Amino acid sequence: MNNKTLSILSYVTIIGWLISFFQYKDAPKNSLVSYHLRQGFGIFIVIFIFNIVLSIVTRIVPVLGLLGLVGFVLSLIFIIMGIINAANEQEKPVPLIGSLFVGKFNFIP
Repeated sequence: MNNKTLSILSYVTIIGWLISFFQYKDAPKNSLVSYHLRQGFGIFIVIFIFNIVLSIVTRIVPVLGLLGLVGFVLSLIFIIMGIINAANEQEKPVPLIGSLFVGKFNFIP
């Protein structure tokens, strides 16, 4: 797989991220793929934490269950923005949360 494909695949579910990570681990290093692997991993962590917090909040206040739809839409927006940046071969952080992951996750080569 080429670098652009690996960058895009890093946003397509956690399984896509794992495939991209293991393909990249054995390939020559490229800053574009590394950057989007870090952004994708950060987005998945934020989505995971948001879902845990949301499940606790909806157990306490069931009326707020509609927040799940808001979280789903925001997750899709973040993922689509990341895919667009990867397709355009730009190392640009995802809005709102992407700057948190720049320079983090050093286990990604």
